[in-house]
Amino acid sequence: MICKEKACMLIEAALAQLSYAYAPYSDFKVGAALLAKNGAVYTGCNIENAAYAPTNCAERTAFFKAVSEGNREFGAICILGGPGGKPQAYTPPCGVCRQVMMEFCDPEQFEVILATGVEDYAIYRLKELMPFGFGPGNLC
Repeated sequence: MICKEKACMLIEAALAQLSYAYAPYSDFKVGAALLAKNGAVYTGCNIENAAYAPTNCAERTAFFKAVSEGNREFGAICILGGPGGKPQAYTPPCGVCRQVMMEFCDPEQFEVILATGVEDYAIYRLKELMPFGFGPGNLC
């Protein structure tokens, strides 16, 4: 399980991403910080679009940045967000983001940190968020 120091570091990195979020339609800003197994941290924010479907979540932004830089092994992600960029409750990943996590992460080991700040957070394993997830192992 991720230690408190690393969890807090990821929470602070995700909080910093809220200022970059582009959410002119919903005003619901989300930040994410993804911890690779090699210790690298990839951040992301949500990026909305007037057509809605092209909108990209913060989690996927972080994953796509990491993968585009050659990293495909991950240990944890922190996700937080809220109206006006002020987290008020936990912001769990959407189904599409959970599916991206299933593609690159071991659901038994990968940890998802949901937080409103460094004093208020919960840690879940991906398998808890995707109990019957479909991933690369299902194709064998």
